Amino acid sequence: MPHKFKQSISSSNGPRVLYWFRTDLRLHDSPALMHALSLNPSHLIPLWTWDPHYVYRQRGSANRWAFLVASMADVSASLTQLHPKQKLHVVRRAPGKIIGPLLKKWKIDVLVFERDTDAYARMRDDEVTRIAEALGVKVVSVTGRTLFDCDEVVKHNGGRPTMSMGQLLKATEKMGDGTPSRPLDRPMSLPDPLDEKEMDLSELEDEVGSNGEQEPKFVGAEQNDFNAVQRTMGVEKNTQFSCGLMGPGRSFSVPTLEEMGIDPDDVTTPHKGGETVGLAVLAKYIANEEYIGNFEKPATAPTDFEPQATTLLSPHMHFGSVSVRKFWWDVQDVLDKRKKEKKHNSNHPVNLPGQLLFRDMYFAAHAKIGVPFGQAIGNPVARFIPWHLQSKYTVDEHGKPFSDGTYLVDDAQAEEYFRRWKEGRTGFPWIDALMRQLKKEGWIHHLGRHAVACFLTRGGCYVSWERGAEVFEEWLIDHEIACNAGNWMWLSCAAFFSQFYRCYSPVAFPKKWDPEGGFVRRYVPELEMFDKKYIYEPHKAPIADQKAWGCVIKGDGTEKGSLGMNVYPKPMFDFNERKQFCIDKLKEAYHVGLYGADEKVLSGEWKKLFNYDDGSGERREEANGVLERGVKRQRDLDDDEDAPQHHEDVIEAQIEFGDDSDTKQGRLKVVKRQTNGRKKKQATLEMMVSR
Repeated sequence: MPHKFKQSISSSNGPRVLYWFRTDLRLHDSPALMHALSLNPSHLIPLWTWDPHYVYRQRGSANRWAFLVASMADVSASLTQLHPKQKLHVVRRAPGKIIGPLLKKWKIDVLVFERDTDAYARMRDDEVTRIAEALGVKVVSVTGRTLFDCDEVVKHNGGRPTMSMGQLLKATEKMGDGTPSRPLDRPMSLPDPLDEKEMDLSELEDEVGSNGEQEPKFVGAEQNDFNAVQRTMGVEKNTQFSCGLMGPGRSFSVPTLEEMGIDPDDVTTPHKGGETVGLAVLAKYIANEEYIGNFEKPATAPTDFEPQATTLLSPHMHFGSVSVRKFWWDVQDVLDKRKKEKKHNSNHPVNLPGQLLFRDMYFAAHAKIGVPFGQAIGNPVARFIPWHLQSKYTVDEHGKPFSDGTYLVDDAQAEEYFRRWKEGRTGFPWIDALMRQLKKEGWIHHLGRHAVACFLTRGGCYVSWERGAEVFEEWLIDHEIACNAGNWMWLSCAAFFSQFYRCYSPVAFPKKWDPEGGFVRRYVPELEMFDKKYIYEPHKAPIADQKAWGCVIKGDGTEKGSLGMNVYPKPMFDFNERKQFCIDKLKEAYHVGLYGADEKVLSGEWKKLFNYDDGSGERREEANGVLERGVKRQRDLDDDEDAPQHHEDVIEAQIEFGDDSDTKQGRLKVVKRQTNGRKKKQATLEMMVSR
């Protein structure tokens, strides 16, 4: 049962409270909101500010923006249900630029928000806190995004990042009994907002200026807007928050996708946002006690769809439309009931509470390490592996490296592999089906995420995990920085996991789950008519059968079918050869034993140790394909502008991987990378927009 929270009644003598919503778009179990209400405020203003960092510098597809906007609209409607004059007041400005003037204009006494330990969020919140305190405003932040206070977890882990489940459990046991606090009830009522005249911000338009830093220059906008190509409606249609601080009609309304320049037709995910939807999904699963009791993450099928094998509550936890503590305790209460009834329950960490603990493990690690946790260079816990397509770095004012949003094209074949992986045209139907599902729906099963991540990094392509993390960041609707980076490090064996010789086979692994190939037929429809014998290796089918089944296997995936005949690409490499190549490379990297923050890595001395060649030195920015330095390769000049494009998110935490190789581990041998030197058509570097 939810914990009863004593809510004070609004008092005319109470403080004016500004409640700043961020990743907590809910009313149930909101410790920060309940703290704000416990202050017995005379007035309460629920606020949301559009942060330019997330709008322009964090990749996000139309699907994720739609999920966010739906979540905002839902919590705004819930606020109005509690008080007819209340709603979510959305201001179109950067928080560091607008909150100070709002505090003065509205004569705020206390600013309250849910604590966010993401690296950027800490810097943003520190800035806002300094501004508020300089104005004499009290600032209160309250933990609510995770099961446990991440900073306290780190403290009880000896000041170290949590790099294993065992470390997390020991730390939380020192903090109490190792279980999170019970969730709180939702509020029953809300105080008044300010009257319309006092709320009006017209006089602030000149003081804070136009959208300023929040508006990129649209000549070469790609250079400072990672999401420029998402804004398909164009700036000429008065998009990009050009309607003032308070939005259309000075109404503080939740923005529409059109206002952001995003075409609603680009939204293709079936998954809907909002607290109302999220709680209904949770209730449905909680009602199925057998599902809750027997849930084991590794035993859920990555090939299931309509319905999927897992809860798909991860995007709701990211945006805060479902409380992670409510999820935990609703599940735990079922498990406790089943235990008393002597019914079977799955164990940690593969059960549902275990999955939520993995999330906290990554969050606490990120809370300790900060910005470097999401990158290879400067990351003290990530093994340094000289992948192809590494990020380019700039040094900040403290001499610390950080990614500048571009990467080095040091190998033409690796760039080709990356493009084909992202665009779902590798010639391996299992991988292509997963990437197409990710692009279209904004979500794939955790074992599917494992498969595509292993394939891109240590299981074939030997491409930096940072490239894959960027794609997931863009496409996943449940993307969280900590989990995304943590899982990509895990899957690439850069951190958390070290059995690099265990790889997911793109053939043997899906056959185990889906021998009929229904998942591939769903997301790679050109192979729909293929016999199950060839569904995972269609290039092995006789050419006569290929034609009879309406699809010929040839080329690199850029060819278009004709006269009713589809085309699907040949495999872009021999999987077993490439797997062995990657194993040899990781064996060498482990032998050298460098980590991302080692001096030899930061100085570049690692290049001599690995005989590394920078290649052409061409730099690209992933989302928009900006060429910042170097000579454009001929095969890029030959690009088909109408070719497919791309998208990204996060891998759910998991303890086991399993060895699903086509062949057993054997003696390590050196296998040279095969290249044929032929020029190939390559898809353009623009991001794929779902249609």
